Amino acid sequence: MRRRTLLQAALAGGAGGLLSGPAVPVSAQQTGPMTGPLPSPLIPGAAPPAADDEAGWAAVAAAYPARLQTGVINLEYGAFGQMPLAIQAAYERYTAKVNQEGATFVRRDFVGYYQTLRQRIAAMVHADAGEIVITRNATESLQAVIGGYARLKPGDAVLMSDHDYDSARMAASWLERRRGVTVISIDLPHPPTYQTLIDAYDQALAAHPTVRLMLLTHLSHRDGLRQPVREIVAMARRRGVDVVVDSAQAWGQGPVDVHGDGVDFAVFNLHKWIGAPLGVGALYIRKDRIADIEPFMGEEPSERDPILGRVHTGMANFAAQMAAIDALDFHQALGTPIIGARLRHLRDLWALPARNLPKIEVLTPDDPRLCAGMTSFRVKGQTTPAANTALAAHLLEKHGLFTVVRTGLAGGACLRVTPGFSTTPADMARLVEALKEI
Repeated sequence: MRRRTLLQAALAGGAGGLLSGPAVPVSAQQTGPMTGPLPSPLIPGAAPPAADDEAGWAAVAAAYPARLQTGVINLEYGAFGQMPLAIQAAYERYTAKVNQEGATFVRRDFVGYYQTLRQRIAAMVHADAGEIVITRNATESLQAVIGGYARLKPGDAVLMSDHDYDSARMAASWLERRRGVTVISIDLPHPPTYQTLIDAYDQALAAHPTVRLMLLTHLSHRDGLRQPVREIVAMARRRGVDVVVDSAQAWGQGPVDVHGDGVDFAVFNLHKWIGAPLGVGALYIRKDRIADIEPFMGEEPSERDPILGRVHTGMANFAAQMAAIDALDFHQALGTPIIGARLRHLRDLWALPARNLPKIEVLTPDDPRLCAGMTSFRVKGQTTPAANTALAAHLLEKHGLFTVVRTGLAGGACLRVTPGFSTTPADMARLVEALKEI
């Protein structure tokens, strides 16, 4: 039997598979969560730090790896987040456990961790555990749900925007080649407002009545723009259009409520803002829509847990998935709203003054409904990748500020700034001073 078939059997209560064994939550097993004390702001019952409580956030930062001693200030926490030290220790412990116990553990007991991780993710994004399947990352999730979408026929269209993730756009283009559909790409308005974003999708769907599937990036990796998901999804549903929501960057910077927002399909990462080890993601499919995603390459899904057949990862990093449970504990001990407020505070410390500089264009709006911690900028008129690559090199070499170039927006290339838990107001002030010199 293949590993996925065995996993399905184990989760459905079958016996004898690779992961056969009691599908019970980890809390019922003799395996403690994180070792070591939590940092003071995370002690149960303690008041969480306000967004501008620097002493409180210094204590939080102490729970993470030390800052670089090379003189470089990392302002690129958007690629992936740091594991807290306690999660790193848990990951190392779980790796040793898997390595030592091997199949005797994986075949009998790992299923309990897997089920617990599904339950914890589901609770946090307001879904049911049977609507969640674990993947390696949001890209794998996107490819599974877009590539497996079964309701397209030749002549239908797929809608995407210049803010969507490259892998999602490539998957849509794959549909064009394999399914005979048309891919339509729109450029979102700049500068955007809450209503003009809704209107942009509404107008695109009105102009292209053959659209059946739409990509929607909850929070763009290019410029940090947060989309009005609930309103756009509801508008698309009225037109008979299904929406795949990419929440890879949104989840953890802010709350996600898939049921409340009426979302049918969504993808997540746990190694960005949740603090899990690299290589843990998730796919959500609303229970009554699972049948609209084809089983992955001939998989035979379990009738009791059919979502498992929509992804086939193969051998997974068991220790990373186990540590992801602890990462969720750690994240929720502080709370997504508290984390989001801190990241937006750090963002505002540089983005608000930078917006008033004559040579700087801040791309991301200041409306708190449309932004989080991640924000992009460029020198006015400098829209080429080469110009922004040179600017990134200048900021690094002269000011010790590490940023990242983003391309793909209709308006041109830009630099993305993403603070993290170790970022300080002094770092933001240093960036502002560097921009003043341009």
